[in-house]
Amino acid sequence: MRAMKPTLLICTLMAAWAASAGAAVPVYDAEVVHTYPHDTAAFTEGLFFLDGFLYESTGIEHHSSIRKVKIDSGEVVQKLDLPGQYFGEGIVNWGSELISLTWQSQVGFVFDRATLKLQREFHYAGEGWALTQDGRQLIMSDGTPQLRFLNPRTLLETNRIEVTLDGKPVRNVNELEWVKGEIYANVWHTNWLLRIDPYSGQVRGLVDLTGILSPSNVAGDPEAVLNGIAYDARGDRLFVTGKNWPKLFEIRLHERAGSVPH
Repeated sequence: MRAMKPTLLICTLMAAWAASAGAAVPVYDAEVVHTYPHDTAAFTEGLFFLDGFLYESTGIEHHSSIRKVKIDSGEVVQKLDLPGQYFGEGIVNWGSELISLTWQSQVGFVFDRATLKLQREFHYAGEGWALTQDGRQLIMSDGTPQLRFLNPRTLLETNRIEVTLDGKPVRNVNELEWVKGEIYANVWHTNWLLRIDPYSGQVRGLVDLTGILSPSNVAGDPEAVLNGIAYDARGDRLFVTGKNWPKLFEIRLHERAGSVPH
């Protein structure tokens, strides 16, 4: 699995940024609207919502899969197991296709979304962490402060932006989701979501999800961290979950009182 970063340091920095950047960057808290079941065997790496279903990718070699899931029950209605040498990472839909990344193998896959049959492979330099799309391009994270933009047909890189908060680059940008013109992102091994400007890379908002899941629900597993964002654009519903979490949460964001002077 990924090398453990100094979790306490990362969390401390995010909390400090939230406090110090308050004059410019609003902080949001999350109201849980509904709770759904989630497979505790799913080491969630990618998530999106489409046509009434969740699509989820899971990681760890010999355990990586791509799944189509009924959101209300958590039932897996379709599943593809990746070859054992691959650590599955982010996924995204593009037209009739489903595109997925692997962590350190520098190879991605394009599947037929209806059948999950492999169509072709593609390659990239560095690590693959997450994917989303804005209707024109794919957006990819690689664990650095950089987000890559890819042509969805050729899967070649066309542009990059650097994610910054209060002028400082943010590392460990992980699972991504396009929400109302912004890129939402987990910061790995923290309880924070970023709301990122897709043109400048600047963080427009910080979402604090501390306490959304009790630590007792993951039996003290240090890798069972927040990771997974999905958005139902038609129903205007935002979902979050984590690796091996027993629950998926539908949340509504509320700006924290006094986080930005008005």
